[in-house]
Amino acid sequence: MRVITGSARGRRLRELEGMETRPTTDRVKEGMFSILQFDIEGRRVLDLFAGTGQLGIECLSRGAAEVTFVDRRGDAVRLIRENLRVTNLEAGARVIAGDAMEYLRTAKQRFDLVFLDPPYASGLLETALEEIARIDILSPHGIIVAEHPADHVLPVLAPPYRLHRVYRYGKIGLSVYHRGANQENEEQRS
Repeated sequence: MRVITGSARGRRLRELEGMETRPTTDRVKEGMFSILQFDIEGRRVLDLFAGTGQLGIECLSRGAAEVTFVDRRGDAVRLIRENLRVTNLEAGARVIAGDAMEYLRTAKQRFDLVFLDPPYASGLLETALEEIARIDILSPHGIIVAEHPADHVLPVLAPPYRLHRVYRYGKIGLSVYHRGANQENEEQRS
């Protein structure tokens, strides 16, 4: 597992041992960042269910303003911090040890980009999507990227959220949701 591009390009990241955490494959990660390549620099990112931290670290390497990593496992939190040290990307990172759903309920800031990649069989993906839409923590024109089994259909979210597109990489699917603008923001632009 390596950082694809940016300031930490080519740096190898450590992985968690065991089968509880399933890192995003290189093929899916490359596809994901090809989709997002113009939506990262200067943005605030949330890597929920962060695992190794590889998605948020890739964003920091590509110029994200800040990334918040959230994971409930102590070994994952320690590994994220270690991977941030190895890549020299600690300055823009905030690592939170705790429950992802509890974090969402107490989040005080808005994010421009959110990654969701919980354990597939946990049911947490749908719950997290619905909670994000309910509490509306995405900035206008924000993006959610949800990784899931390719044959799994994710829910439709209430406006201003909409499913933009579903990408398939073998057995893995990426559902990309966009948040529309606030009415007042659109009126100010006109």
